Amino acid sequence: MLRGIASGMRYLSDMSYVHRDLAARNILVNSNLVCKVSDFGLSRFLEENSSDPTYTSSLGGKIPIRWTAPEAIAFRKFTSASDVWSYGIVMWEVMSFGERPYWDMSNQDVSAPPPVRMTLGGR
Repeated sequence: MLRGIASGMRYLSDMSYVHRDLAARNILVNSNLVCKVSDFGLSRFLEENSSDPTYTSSLGGKIPIRWTAPEAIAFRKFTSASDVWSYGIVMWEVMSFGERPYWDMSNQDVSAPPPVRMTLGGR
């Protein structure tokens, strides 16, 4: 299952797209356990000619905090590396049989800078 998700994410990265909403809820699974990445509503194209392919979101937009990389939360900058972080959270969701990431933390605690998260019992 995870290999299929990784394959889809690699394809998006190769096509210069960042998904920005990778989560178990956005993975389609058929009866043979073949997985396909879906829900591209937050996806954005990364400029190919840029030396630093990044998408910076506006301040008003909502992001899925529990699946978003710390640097994307802090600076609203998304890259393929941000999607790799989200993939790690998806792996955790799969291995925990669908448990909500950071189930014992509030969204405010999850979005706190990483050193603070560590003291709150997070990552």
